[in-house]
Amino acid sequence: MRLYKKLILGTSALLVAGGLTAFTRDDRFFEIARNLDIYATMFKELNMYYVDEVNPNRMVKTSIDAMLKSLDPYTNFYAEDDIEDYMTMTTGRYNGIGATIGTRQDKSIVMMLFEGTPAEKSGLQIGDEILKIDGVDIKTRRDADTGKLLRGQTGTAVKLTVKRFGQKDPVEISVMRDVVKMTNVPYYGMLNDEVGYIDLKDFMAAAGREVRAAYQELKGKGMKKLVLDLRENPGGLLDQSIDISNIFIPRGSEVVTTKGKVTEWNKSYAAQAPALDTEMPVVVLTNNHSASAAEIVSGVIQDYDRGVLIGQRSYGKGLVQTTRPLSFGTRMKITTAKYYIPSGRCIQAIDYSHRNADGSVGKIADSLRTAFKTRAGRTVYDGGGVTPDIQTEAQTPTPIAISLTNKGLIFDYAVKYKHDHPSIKPAREFKLTDAEYQEFVKWAGDKEYDYTTQVEKDLGVLEASAKKEKYFDQIQNQLQALKSKMSHSKDADMKTFQAEIRALLEQEIAGHYYLQKGIKEASFTTDTDIKTALDLFKDMNKYERILKGSK
Repeated sequence: MRLYKKLILGTSALLVAGGLTAFTRDDRFFEIARNLDIYATMFKELNMYYVDEVNPNRMVKTSIDAMLKSLDPYTNFYAEDDIEDYMTMTTGRYNGIGATIGTRQDKSIVMMLFEGTPAEKSGLQIGDEILKIDGVDIKTRRDADTGKLLRGQTGTAVKLTVKRFGQKDPVEISVMRDVVKMTNVPYYGMLNDEVGYIDLKDFMAAAGREVRAAYQELKGKGMKKLVLDLRENPGGLLDQSIDISNIFIPRGSEVVTTKGKVTEWNKSYAAQAPALDTEMPVVVLTNNHSASAAEIVSGVIQDYDRGVLIGQRSYGKGLVQTTRPLSFGTRMKITTAKYYIPSGRCIQAIDYSHRNADGSVGKIADSLRTAFKTRAGRTVYDGGGVTPDIQTEAQTPTPIAISLTNKGLIFDYAVKYKHDHPSIKPAREFKLTDAEYQEFVKWAGDKEYDYTTQVEKDLGVLEASAKKEKYFDQIQNQLQALKSKMSHSKDADMKTFQAEIRALLEQEIAGHYYLQKGIKEASFTTDTDIKTALDLFKDMNKYERILKGSK
């Protein structure tokens, strides 16, 4: 198996290398035909003589993936079996039950239910362990694909056998499959009497319509200022970024221009409809996971001085993908162009066309970035994502918080808490008491969640370097004293980082009662970026100074 994978990868590299040489048109076609013939000949030989049976579909998929990986992460091949997943990704719809299933310690656990879906209506609960799907024991059937088993035609039932916390015997639940629509806006609401909030997490089909509907509803509730949250938004469909930008800028305003190898495809896109509001103060939240279409919207807001950006520099994906149909029902999503926002800048941060000797790629150096101007004359830069007007520090979780989360202890305690408490206050008001937090500390006391702090790692590196360079004997005593002093204690860390751990617990618990909306509302009081936005809205003189470039 390892041998043929190497051969396939080698052939893929050959095909790519052929494409990088400067050929005439006829030479290029000859080289493509020659390399494809080599590939086909090698494939036949492998199939005929390799010691074990080979899977043709898997081998070809491996070779194609390796070839495309040498280009950029966004040019992808979708086999016929993957088309359903691809359609779900672009349309946000699928036939199923509406639950997120995760795997923990070889167990299939219901991690989240989506509001109004068959899963929620059926009585399925977050924390349920799925044992069987339509009688198929998914623990013994290692080849069972839980996601595919749960999907099916609308109107058909799927029978689940689940193990539920606090109940001795398994529970059987029948769920009627239906069309499940994944929302682009999982939450919107009022942060206070005059500030509205829209959490936009995707740019799938209908994203613009969802944002417009949320905007108008909030305006009807008295919204006078808006926080648009694009954090953790990976982007999506280009037309949706244009539609959402159009909410804030007038008809006819340029939104984005695309430029690529096929010049006939180069196009400038403008807002087509009347804006909903060109005057309302807007804050856009971004972080380093805001990408692609999310960067177009945030960049448009910044380039037209339409609002203030708060958070961290965005990801820097200025590439456009086009889907091309291939034979036998397969598809390829291929990078065909770069996009440029109204100031003229392209925010692509990584140069995939120039790789290092080891195949890696690096970000464009800040020194190579070019300055551009917004409509009001503010200086902005290309080549590195969109830089917020007010930059905040990304909240780095502590090692104990990471361990408690990754080991599933935050989640497991939320399951236990919901079993022990039939109801809680609304998510915005819900807080754990000191006594309840101590109950969690006691419960976690005998659980396995050890971790190594960064200081401990650094001391380990220092000790290794001292030994290598023969200085260890001289600093051994001081090093041991430091290690003893900095060695973490779980009990001490539970107290030192209580605020962070409590916030995680409160959000997780709220999610078990109020689903995604509960998680979001429980986070408001500890969200640094939202606090910064609210503080800015209290000082509208500062808001205006930022937009005029006179901070």
